[in-house]
This record gives sequence, structure tokens and C-alpha cells, in this order.
Amino acid sequence: MSGVFATAIAVEVGKAVRARVPIVAAALLVLGVVAISASVIVAVADGPPEVVAKLGPVVRGGGWAGYVDAALQVTGAAGAGACGILISWSFGREFAEGTIPGLFALPVSRMSLAAAKLTAFFVWTVCVAAGLVAALLAAGFLIGLGAPRATDLETVVGRLPVLLLTTAGMTVPAAWVSTLSRGLMGGIATTVVLMASAQVIVFSGGGSWYPPSAPALWALAPSPSTVGTLLWSLVLPGAGIAATIVSWHRLQLDR
Repeated sequence: MSGVFATAIAVEVGKAVRARVPIVAAALLVLGVVAISASVIVAVADGPPEVVAKLGPVVRGGGWAGYVDAALQVTGAAGAGACGILISWSFGREFAEGTIPGLFALPVSRMSLAAAKLTAFFVWTVCVAAGLVAALLAAGFLIGLGAPRATDLETVVGRLPVLLLTTAGMTVPAAWVSTLSRGLMGGIATTVVLMASAQVIVFSGGGSWYPPSAPALWALAPSPSTVGTLLWSLVLPGAGIAATIVSWHRLQLDR
């Protein structure tokens, strides 16, 4: 890694630390996942029979297993929304705030700037994943679930961070669309389309081979088949990264 590129990454990480959007997105994602997962488990444990009957298939009867399953399902959906909004903001804000002309004067190539933004985005995702794991474990003890079993602990510590990271990868095309549309809204609209299409295709029975839905399907039911589809789904973030970097390389101020 060159010194210039390392500096670009440090600048982008610094922007994320000082800005409100990444902090608010991280807080809402972590607190939202924990609150929804915990409330579902409490409802199953103490709620009326009709509520338990509706939530039973979601949380497998409660306990750590149900709590973890609920967290995986919520993270799959909420993570896509939070990550899509953040990456759209990271790339689109330069156009929306009129700072893009200044980037042309920097002694850093635009390709390096785009790569630095993407790196900072995944650094943010790793930090959020670590915070989410810690918050879920703490909340599990607070709602009286006791010590998790080894399998449940493995899911929270291992599978959930991978789910969030791969879900974040599925939103990378939003960065490309934000670049092409010269603003935030194109990327956010792309995120909404990816999330909605994933839900529709899963309900229609074809979600396993649709990249945006593959991470959640793997996390909920890991198997050789879902591992294969998860690996296949990495084509989407790879293409998104390449398209975004090339678009920034070709970026012109007259558009």
C-alpha cells in the first residue's frame, strides 16, 4: 500500500468519524437489531398464545437459538438498508455538497479516492459488526437467557459478522449508481430496489441464486449448497467495486 493511498484511506475514515451519518446509521442498526430480537424473544416467553404461534417459526421457540435466528433475519434486512444508505452518502455527498471539483486538485488519483472510500466503508462495516456482536451478547444476558451454548456463540461471533460484511458487499452497486447519477438519491433508490427484489425472489422460491438474498439464506441455513451460492454472490460486489473505480477514473467535471 502506497503512502498516498494510505493517507487517502485515513482521510476517508476521518470523514466518517467526524460526520453524523455513519454514527447514526451504526447506532440505529445495532440498537434496532438488538431491540427487535430481544422483544421477539420476550414476546415468545411471556406473550399470549396467538402471538407465540405467529412468532414461533421465526424464533424456534425462544432461548438463545431463537434470539440468534431473529438477529440474523433482522440483520439481513436492516444491514442492507443501513449499508446502502451509508455507501450512497459516502459517494453521493461529494456531488451534493459541491466538493467534487476540489478532489480533482488533489495529488491522488480518482481511482485511489474511490478505492479509499470503499475501504473506509468496509472498515465501518467491520466496526459495526463488532459492536453488534457485543451488544447482542450483552442484551442476551440482560433479558435472562443465561450463557449461550457453543453453537449459538459460534453463530453470533462468526456467522453474524460474515452476514453483515457480505450484505454490505451487495450494496456496493449503490456507490456506482450514486456516481453515475451525481448524487445520493440514485444510490439509495438502488438499495431499495436490491432489498425489495431480494424479498420478492426469495418468496418466489428462487432466492438462493440471487446475490442480494444469498448472504441471509446462508446465515439462516448454512450448508454446502448455500455456501456455494454465497461464494457465487460475491460476483456482485466485485463487479460493483470495479464499475465504481472505473467510473471515478473516467469522471469529468462537465457532467
